Amino acid sequence: MKVVALISGGKDSCYNMMQCVAAGHRIVALANLRPANTDELDSYMYQTVGHQAIDLYSEAMDLPLYRRTIQGSSLDISRNYSVTEGDEVEDLYELLKLVKTCTINNRLPLVLTE
Repeated sequence: MKVVALISGGKDSCYNMMQCVAAGHRIVALANLRPANTDELDSYMYQTVGHQAIDLYSEAMDLPLYRRTIQGSSLDISRNYSVTEGDEVEDLYELLKLVKTCTINNRLPLVLTE
């Protein structure tokens, strides 16, 4: 199966990519949500501490990188999430929608930043 790896720059997302490959999946792109400024974002949903190194992952793996700036905040922190305008989860949805559109249309840029 072709997969998009959601990466934070931390060890867990790197380990997750290794497990995907070990399970027979093919990583076709990397995706990352980053804070609006250079500092780490105090996010309920996303780890952003390693976001400065994300470009290096793309370069080392020779994979396209899709990035989006986190614009939302933690509005719905319940166990069962429902669509909430302005929530940071919606930023992930928009990022993955972009990756899917570009992948289907065979438009895989080296680095796409939105």
